[in-house]
Amino acid sequence: MTSELKQLIQIAASWQLSGKKIVMATVVHLEGSSYRRPGVRMIISEQGDTFGAVSGGCVEKNIQAEAKSVFSTGKPKIMNYDGSIRIGCDGIIYLLLEPFHISKELIEAFNTTLENRQSFKTEACYYVAVGEHHGIGSTLHLDNKVFSINPSFHPDHVTDQERFSQTFPPIFQLYIFGAEHDAVHLCKAANLLGWEITIVASPVEAKSIDFFPGANRLINPTFEELDTSGFDDQTAIILMSHSFNKDVQYLMALRNIEPAYFGLLGPKHRRDRVITKFLDYFPDTSPEFFEQIHGPAGINIGAESASEIAVSILAEILSVIRNKKPIALKDKIGSIHG
Repeated sequence: MTSELKQLIQIAASWQLSGKKIVMATVVHLEGSSYRRPGVRMIISEQGDTFGAVSGGCVEKNIQAEAKSVFSTGKPKIMNYDGSIRIGCDGIIYLLLEPFHISKELIEAFNTTLENRQSFKTEACYYVAVGEHHGIGSTLHLDNKVFSINPSFHPDHVTDQERFSQTFPPIFQLYIFGAEHDAVHLCKAANLLGWEITIVASPVEAKSIDFFPGANRLINPTFEELDTSGFDDQTAIILMSHSFNKDVQYLMALRNIEPAYFGLLGPKHRRDRVITKFLDYFPDTSPEFFEQIHGPAGINIGAESASEIAVSILAEILSVIRNKKPIALKDKIGSIHG
């Protein structure tokens, strides 16, 4: 969600620089079930440009039509969409449509928050009633400062409105230790998830970042120089250097961290050999360190190619960070998002 909001704000800022007026639509309330949950957003320009989505594609044209009045009057409004009548989804979604203006101070604070890997919050004030309303709008809470998306919305004047709040963690990051062709496929696939990707290659590797579409950076530290200070609970690590000795040395360099996910590519017997060799150097390492390692990395989906293996690994990362046991959705009891 953080990466989606980052993209949305970046696109809105570029539209604003070109003189376009913008309306943002946010799903703030749900009765029943829907394709996506409250908190998803899209933006619309007065010229008809759109970015983002709040459904599988069935609601967006209605939003564009409803946004016309917001462009003409500057007044925020609530619209709803009854999926049970139109598309067979058993739910009604309520959306807040409001003018969207990004101040220089807001964009600077937002970028600083992302760079510092700090959490932040959004809050939407609304009524569960279709039509124009005073006192509805959204705010961004960045580093103890509150910024209104709509300059005419004053959060201090909120009284009986409903509130929808979201807390956004730092953008999830993936460190790929390895620079072979399967690392390229994993990088491409992870980029589609909006993750920030760092390729860690051996200093002797003759690879540049251009070899890894979607990567944010490529670093070539020695094992002794590897800086782990940026590894937090929104970090996944995968060791896939295809070198036994390198994986052992990387594991040694990472022995004091607890990321959200720690994966090791290769079969079980290779994992056991890597850990055994590691213990020759650090015999007093706690069992908890090894228990966090997912090796072989990935979920059993019968993956064969590098692209399929990437899907398998990313699926396991998502299941771990969201604490979900992978099962077929047809076998899941309750709602999909529950």
